[in-house]
Amino acid sequence: MRTLASIIMPALNEAACIVDVISSMPVGEFSAKGIDTEILVVDNGSVDGTGELARNAGARVVCEPRRGYGHAYLLGFKEAKGDIICTLDADGTYPVDMLPELAEKLLNENLDFISTNRFLYMYNGVMSHTNRVGNAVLTMANRALFRLPFRDSQSGMWVFKAELLERMHLKSVGMALSQEIKIEAACRLGAKCTEVPIHYNYRSGESKLRPWRDGIGNFAYLFRKRFHTNGTK
Repeated sequence: MRTLASIIMPALNEAACIVDVISSMPVGEFSAKGIDTEILVVDNGSVDGTGELARNAGARVVCEPRRGYGHAYLLGFKEAKGDIICTLDADGTYPVDMLPELAEKLLNENLDFISTNRFLYMYNGVMSHTNRVGNAVLTMANRALFRLPFRDSQSGMWVFKAELLERMHLKSVGMALSQEIKIEAACRLGAKCTEVPIHYNYRSGESKLRPWRDGIGNFAYLFRKRFHTNGTK
């Protein structure tokens, strides 16, 4: 019986690149490894025709009008039909060609969750100094508070078994979901995890990241999570 991988991409005003990203999906490489694919784009309130372009390019599109990284992924997880979940941004920064390799690694090594590390092979100028420092500090905080085993707590490219979602308590509706899902998998559930280095590329279009606001929000989330207070940001 063949495995189905759901490739989920949240997208907010990514008309400049969404077609290229979808077209570059290595569907043939997946198929050669016995894995079928569905490409699921979560249109997160775009006003530039991103959803229509994605649909015409062959993706299944669902709409989440409540803006937010977490809002988009929570709907994507609910809508996904796959045995394996693959995630990445829709801006061309993550190497889509690595997805079949990561999915195969997940299955062959009986892993539950694979995250990726952007910092070992990052091109010069891809990420601002402010963002690099912020990522490093947040990763140190994750490791100190939760003993998170990953070196890049904010990476948005993951491959994991869909069955994990049934046991995860995911609440974040913003950028903090990226660290929440790793904490849930590796720390609360004790899932079998690993981290794989990737080449992180220059993005197409305008970044939606708000470094100071998102960074402070991520820190606040970590303390709420660690000390068991309720938070959904």
